[in-house]
Amino acid sequence: MRLKTKYLSQKIWFFIFFLSIATICFALGFIIYFLVVRGYKVINWEFLTALPSRGMTEGGILPAIVGTLYLIIGSIVVSLPLGVFSAVYLEEYAKPSPTVTLLRLAIHCLAGVPSVVFGLFGLGIFVKLFGFGVSLLSGSLTLGIMALPIVITSVEEALKTVPLSFREASLALGATKWVTIRRVVLPAALPGILTGLILSVGRVAGETAPILFTAAAFYARGLPRSIFDRVLALPYHIYGLMTEGTRPEKQVPIAYGTALVLLIMVLLVNFLAIYLRRRSRSARKW
Repeated sequence: MRLKTKYLSQKIWFFIFFLSIATICFALGFIIYFLVVRGYKVINWEFLTALPSRGMTEGGILPAIVGTLYLIIGSIVVSLPLGVFSAVYLEEYAKPSPTVTLLRLAIHCLAGVPSVVFGLFGLGIFVKLFGFGVSLLSGSLTLGIMALPIVITSVEEALKTVPLSFREASLALGATKWVTIRRVVLPAALPGILTGLILSVGRVAGETAPILFTAAAFYARGLPRSIFDRVLALPYHIYGLMTEGTRPEKQVPIAYGTALVLLIMVLLVNFLAIYLRRRSRSARKW
């Protein structure tokens, strides 16, 4: 009787787990289906390669695509080195202490700060105090700081998966601690680092509030020529089309098409990072 009860309990929990996964997959599938049905009609080669015209009621979204890619790349350039170095210090060099515990707590709290707060921070520090203005540079720095907690946490977890014997073997051969970290630990932790990169890209690519204050332009016919230029971005472009337009019959379909393009871009970036992660995992011999 007791064995049957345990077996029944196990089946119930398995059903709950399956139901949770099915619910998530259904919600994701419904969102994708909704965007495809509403947005595929406007997507063509001209839509992807042309400049906007007639107050964004005609033309394409090339500047928004390029601006989004610039912001993603800029945020990675800011967050990845800082995140990796911070995680290496916390995991490999810092000894347990109240200060280190406080630092980790601050990182976890920073991950939960609303994105609009990061936007206000970027406006006050990068736009006003440093004098960068509303520009690609200010937006990249703001998004990079916003992605930093995710990168630090992911890299820390990746470093913990590297066996201690790897470090001991390298040190026994006469390598310094820094050489061991650079040549042994970081390459072995590369799949986990790429996981953090995937998560950070997924967050910053769709953010509107931070770039609203620091980088985005409502309308632009050309591409940014320097890091101090304003940029169009897909999330803000969608926001502008849905809230500020005067021709909703033309702008709403463009907004849905833009949302579909943004979703495809994020998926492609994630698939690329997943491919690189799998290659690095297959190259490991342990």
